[in-house]
Amino acid sequence: MAGLCISEDSTAKELEPIAMAIYSAVGLPITMRSKNHKGIRIENSEVVDYDYTGPYLEEALSTGEIFHGFATSGPYNGMPVIVSPIKNSDGETIAVLGTVNLSGYIDLKRF
Repeated sequence: MAGLCISEDSTAKELEPIAMAIYSAVGLPITMRSKNHKGIRIENSEVVDYDYTGPYLEEALSTGEIFHGFATSGPYNGMPVIVSPIKNSDGETIAVLGTVNLSGYIDLKRF
């Protein structure tokens, strides 16, 4: 039986099907990484980085909390960013997923 499993040791390649599905659903840049491996960055329906991390992904990994902020550098400088932890059944953060609000699709009332 085929399946997908996310763990704290998932690699960028292992996270790719999930990240690409989310990208396809929302159409916004997606970043995703596990606790123990750098992750993936997807833009324009393409993987642009298999060795990605960023300060907000790191913040959400360390705190286990949803992070709302604005990119302070890179191609999305000044754009709103949301990063959410992915937790296992014990409540431990094992991965994080982030997106950039390019078009106002995400509810900004929470900022």
